Amino acid sequence: MDWLERIGTLRQWTRSGTRAPHKPLLLLYALGRFQGDPDGGLRYTAVERDLQRLLTEYGPPHRTTPAYPFHHLTSDGVWEVVTDRGPGSPGSGIGDLRETGATGRLARELRAALRGDPGLLGRMARLLLDLHFPPSLHGELCEAVGLDLEPVRTERLAPARRQRNRRMREQVLTAYEYRCAFCGYDGRIGAVPVGLEAAHVRWWAFDGPDDVENGLCLCTLHHKLFDKGVLGIGDDLRILVSQRFVGHSPAAREHVTALAGRPLVGPQPGTLPVAAAHRDWHARHVFHGEPRPAVVHPAGTGG
Repeated sequence: MDWLERIGTLRQWTRSGTRAPHKPLLLLYALGRFQGDPDGGLRYTAVERDLQRLLTEYGPPHRTTPAYPFHHLTSDGVWEVVTDRGPGSPGSGIGDLRETGATGRLARELRAALRGDPGLLGRMARLLLDLHFPPSLHGELCEAVGLDLEPVRTERLAPARRQRNRRMREQVLTAYEYRCAFCGYDGRIGAVPVGLEAAHVRWWAFDGPDDVENGLCLCTLHHKLFDKGVLGIGDDLRILVSQRFVGHSPAAREHVTALAGRPLVGPQPGTLPVAAAHRDWHARHVFHGEPRPAVVHPAGTGG
């Protein structure tokens, strides 16, 4: 059985690019727990809070429940559920999962495959990360679910997929003249830019193209906050800052909250700005919470 192919084709609710990472998050969590205790089960009442935190932090902006993937993942052949009454999930109702002592675990055949091939767990985890989350979040997601992955080796992880445009980073950084579109940072060591990255507005995993109209040159900090849904772009190409972000230090105010309402830096004349369709996707599927009111900047400081 090709477990990577099965992982790569999970049945997920989708419409117009909607993010539905419920099953991938549950699987990553289960792989992390398997790595620590291959024989342990995940009783719903014991892991519900952990799974809810993962969905809140890495799921779509609208509120959702871990009961949905806990039940529905059984249809993909990688997960099984038993209750105090016997095998089989009682359904996706939160009350039913709690009251019946529902306990989930990776499917028996998958557990055997993971024991027989020590490298399979890492390949599955990397495929889930690659298919459903931007690279800027991979490290912290592994930490959040307790996964300890070996350094990645060059190998084919998935069935035939789109090819990346290796020139996108150069094209985006050039379009923004090697300056962060949010704060203007333009650090270099000699002639080499440092701490600047090409960020996808609509994530590549969700059909975001590798082109300048879907890219922003961002410093490392603002790239992470953009992918976490703390920062966004309004219809007027001004920066949105989520009210979910809390920071009381002068540095937090200067580098994050004070950005609210500022216009983007760049791109240079003759280059198309971020396409409205990609801005809209990010606003609907990544940006979390309500935007802060625009900060009134003194004359000559932007905004």
